[in-house]
Amino acid sequence: MSRIERLDIRLCLLAMAILVALRIGTRDEGILFVACLVMVWSIFALAYDLVFGTTGILSFGHAAYFGMGAYGMAWAQMHGGLPFSLGLVAAALLGAACAWAVSLIGSRITGLFFSLLTLMLAELMSILMLTRLRGLSGGVDGLPGVARPAWGEIDFFHNANFFWVVYVVFVAVVLACWVLRRSPLGQAWQAVRQNPVRAEQLGFGVRPLRQSAMAVSGALSGVAGGLLASLMMYTGPQMLNWKTSGDVLIMTLLGGSGTLLGPIVGVAFFEVLREVLAAYSDYWYGLVGLVFILCTLFLRKGLAGTALHWWSQR
Repeated sequence: MSRIERLDIRLCLLAMAILVALRIGTRDEGILFVACLVMVWSIFALAYDLVFGTTGILSFGHAAYFGMGAYGMAWAQMHGGLPFSLGLVAAALLGAACAWAVSLIGSRITGLFFSLLTLMLAELMSILMLTRLRGLSGGVDGLPGVARPAWGEIDFFHNANFFWVVYVVFVAVVLACWVLRRSPLGQAWQAVRQNPVRAEQLGFGVRPLRQSAMAVSGALSGVAGGLLASLMMYTGPQMLNWKTSGDVLIMTLLGGSGTLLGPIVGVAFFEVLREVLAAYSDYWYGLVGLVFILCTLFLRKGLAGTALHWWSQR
């Protein structure tokens, strides 16, 4: 393990400790809601970075797997009568199935063409949910009433209690991503990103590896979507919107792709910046875009990526 990787995981553990300290130190429902939101989006960003930062696949359609995970959670509860835990499994399976199907359709194309295909298929899915499948999706109104867990006498409708559910899943996903990156499968994904031609010459199946990365990323994106649906107690078509894919891409690049800490820092920075700027201007998204451009120009490795690189050179 390199010095950067050791520092990366240590700072992730520090971030986990800070979240616990935040939960213990405050009972403010609003602050805890934002903390849950940061953890959910961090799961989504970590999932996205498995294909972008690890495997080298630029996807513009990850909102589809995120949104279908949210709908999967809602359908599992409302139509299947399943509890929260099985609803989360259903969200992961639906997200993985959608991502695998997209990768299978685009198995013969790469680069920007594949990126545009993911955008097209995600938008097609969004349109279908708004029109042909509105009886199942609720159309523009979405599906309100997505339940939170019901375990014993604990009231999970309080964000202070639901925080721990999101936190456990968040920690599990961070550790799973760390193990995946260091596993033979993760090393093969990185080989595909660095040089797909050389990887194929060495005997790696490049297409199956890309498809497996998409499926795993889709599963984790579905988990994030299911958690968000439960946190908001609602799922709607905006979760499938192309802007959601853009947001997770911006978050990942802001923090620094290819690291564990980067997506988490990017999400936290994006959410805090949004909360601050939205209080002063209705055009906060443009201001976030300006910050993103400046970071892209002067911090090529992102906030966390630059900091990790600088510290490792000391």
